[in-house]
Amino acid sequence: MSRIGRLPIVVPSGVDVKIDGLDVRVKGPKGELQFQFAPSVVITQEGNELIITRESEEQTARALHGTTRAVLSNMVTGVSTGFSRVLQIQGVGYRAEMNGQNLVLHVGYSHPVVFEPADGISYETDKRGLTITVHGYDKQQVGQVAANIRKVRPVEPYKGKGIFYEGERIRRKAGKAGKK
Repeated sequence: MSRIGRLPIVVPSGVDVKIDGLDVRVKGPKGELQFQFAPSVVITQEGNELIITRESEEQTARALHGTTRAVLSNMVTGVSTGFSRVLQIQGVGYRAEMNGQNLVLHVGYSHPVVFEPADGISYETDKRGLTITVHGYDKQQVGQVAANIRKVRPVEPYKGKGIFYEGERIRRKAGKAGKK
C-alpha cells in the first residue's frame, strides 16, 4: 500500500468538494479547481476527509494511487490557503517593479520585460525590487509562471547574475586563469 496514498486528506471548513465519477471539483475562498482522475483510483468522501483507494494491484494503479492523493491534497490546500514561489534578482542594475497588475523586469536587456498575470496569479515585489513573489491557488500554474520568469535571465555561473529561486544553490565556476 502506498504510504502517501493511504493518508486521508482533511478538508478544512469553507472548502467544498464535489465528486462526480472521475471528475473532482474543489471550491474554496481562493478559487475553484477541477481535475479528472484515472478510473483505477477511487475517491470517497467520509465526513470532512477524502480517502483514496485503488481498485487493483497493477503497476499503473499503484503508481497513480500516491500521485492522485498528492494532486488532490494540493487542490484542497490551494483553494484554502494558496501557494507562493519566491524569486530573487541579483546583478548591477537588475530590478523588478509593479506596473498596475503587471510585473516589469529590468534585467540587462535594451527593453523591459513585461509579464501580465494569468487568471488566479498575482505578483508582488519588495521595495528594492530584488525579490519577486508569485501567488496563486494552482500549484502547477504558480510553479510554471515562476519558471517562465526565471527563464528570462537564468543565473550565469561566473558572476552569479540573474534570476533564481529563493534557497537555490548557484554553482559558481572559476574564471580564466592568468598566464604564468
